[in-house]
Amino acid sequence: MDYGLLFQTLAPELILTLTALGILTLDLTVMKESPRIYRMSVGAGMLAFGVFGATLAVHFYSEPVRFAEGMLIQDPLNLFVKKAILFVALVTGLIATEVRFTRNVGEFYALLILSTIGMMLMVSTENLLMLFVSLELTSLCLYVLAAYNERSRESAEAGMKYFLFGGMAGAFLLFGISHLYGITGTLHLPELADVLRNQGGDPLLNIALVMLVIGFGFKLAAVPFHFWAPDVYQGAPVSGAMFIGSASKVASIYAFAKILWIGFPDWSWGQNGAVGGAGWAPMLILMAVASMVYGNLAALSQRSVRRLIAYSAIAHAGYLLIGLLAEPTDGFRSLIYYIVIYAFTTAGLFGVIAAVQGKGRDLNLEDFAGFSRKSPVLAICLLIFVLSLAGIPPLAGFFGKFYLFTAALKTDPKNLNLLVTVIIAIAMSAVSLYYYLQLLKQVFVVETKGPILRTKVGFLGRSMIVLMAAAVVFFGCFPDVMLNRLTAAVIFVTW
Repeated sequence: MDYGLLFQTLAPELILTLTALGILTLDLTVMKESPRIYRMSVGAGMLAFGVFGATLAVHFYSEPVRFAEGMLIQDPLNLFVKKAILFVALVTGLIATEVRFTRNVGEFYALLILSTIGMMLMVSTENLLMLFVSLELTSLCLYVLAAYNERSRESAEAGMKYFLFGGMAGAFLLFGISHLYGITGTLHLPELADVLRNQGGDPLLNIALVMLVIGFGFKLAAVPFHFWAPDVYQGAPVSGAMFIGSASKVASIYAFAKILWIGFPDWSWGQNGAVGGAGWAPMLILMAVASMVYGNLAALSQRSVRRLIAYSAIAHAGYLLIGLLAEPTDGFRSLIYYIVIYAFTTAGLFGVIAAVQGKGRDLNLEDFAGFSRKSPVLAICLLIFVLSLAGIPPLAGFFGKFYLFTAALKTDPKNLNLLVTVIIAIAMSAVSLYYYLQLLKQVFVVETKGPILRTKVGFLGRSMIVLMAAAVVFFGCFPDVMLNRLTAAVIFVTW
């Protein structure tokens, strides 16, 4: 093994690790007695330098490599996903300076960076055991971030629920991996596909598939594994909820797609593609329909903005599952475009909440009444984020849904199950427009009846929010800028 090449491949993760250690050391020694806002600013600055260095390493050390039979791989597609994760981590860390929720600043930024490392490793492997270890590193950090506001009972409850449901989902995922190893004798996804193709069916295979779907269904907050999402989105610190709702979804859906498309390419509708047989596609269709219907209908009655976003995230998990029903080439292309745009949009939306909430209580729809007259820039950014989530052209969210649904239908135009699922998705997207407009009505139409939200947002936080809004508009007007890169990158993925 070429250890020099190995360290070069792991350079982004090593840079982030050193950054986390540096932030912890500095915050717990020299800056221990400094004001919180100063420590937050220094932590955010060090995070920015670390992310910049990791991004440069991703860009310059970009040659396709493979170590230890897929234990660690590098290809243009996962490098693209890594850059998206790094960007969301940067935005989360910078916007966190707008929110006063803890004095344990060094630990917060260290956990944020460690969870980012876990996500980057998770998308850089084709080995199921390595994927599980990376997923657990990410999850443990996110559990703590959800409960990080030590002064809030809601935050403690959110962290506990997230931990309990996540631990159970992790157990299912580990059992599924162990079953697969018992059936095939390998944890490498391409070898697993070859063994299953030559060996044929096994009763334990369906059990293993169900357990894998349960494990990743929890990470995506898909019905019926969604119960943690509303409480975590509402109770966690805004920056923690932002990262859970954006970056973790990017890494999870990419890893899930690789498992299904590389490890089980012949088992979407059962062995040898027999429609109606055992396979993972019928399970995903049921979960997608349930998630879209439940998420959108439950969001209609929400008054809390963060719970509304949570139920919207459940619905978007259903849209993502539709993308997994496509052929791998078009599927990877449309799925990554959609999830990256969704991550940018969700991070930006939580950024607006963080900017106006500060250390205050959770925000209801009525709290945004008259907001556009006090902060027109943030109000316009909020408009862009909300309409993109609703799928209104020419914003990027519209094209994300369009490419996702088109890729699924192109897989098998005569498959009635796919057609009905896409029709339901389009109908539920129309339903979602109602509750998104309820928020915009408060922002732009309703007159305020009480104190206006905090609008003295720092330059850094405001810049990040505007940058995310500009990205959503740009990739909506010029989707080929991202899609062309994804098309070129997909050819390197091993089917």
